[in-house]
Amino acid sequence: VQLVESGGGSVQAGGSLRLSCAASGYTDRSRCMGWFRQVPGKEREGVARLQGDGTTSCADSVKGRFTSSTDNAKKTLYLQMNSLVPEDTAMYYCAAEYCPTLRLKGEYSAWGQGTQVTVS
Repeated sequence: VQLVESGGGSVQAGGSLRLSCAASGYTDRSRCMGWFRQVPGKEREGVARLQGDGTTSCADSVKGRFTSSTDNAKKTLYLQMNSLVPEDTAMYYCAAEYCPTLRLKGEYSAWGQGTQVTVS
């Protein structure tokens, strides 16, 4: 399983970015995915997730500004980030796991390399 994030960069406060996470290697559509972000010295924070039924949701901390979506084949997960603020600066990671395994273990096993988002 491979996850490749893209779309990060530097943007001024109030701007927008769209992150993409392309997944490959899965042979089953029962795949759950998520977006996380982490700032050095702080705990990793869940930002958005894709559930096995194809529905997406965002954390309360970013609701109203961020939206998550996926293509029909659930091979790419997107994170549209609007009205960015400096506090959104972080490394953003994509994660994936088969949904039954995620429900059982409570953690993702596949992670991307991360994409940096910097808001000034």
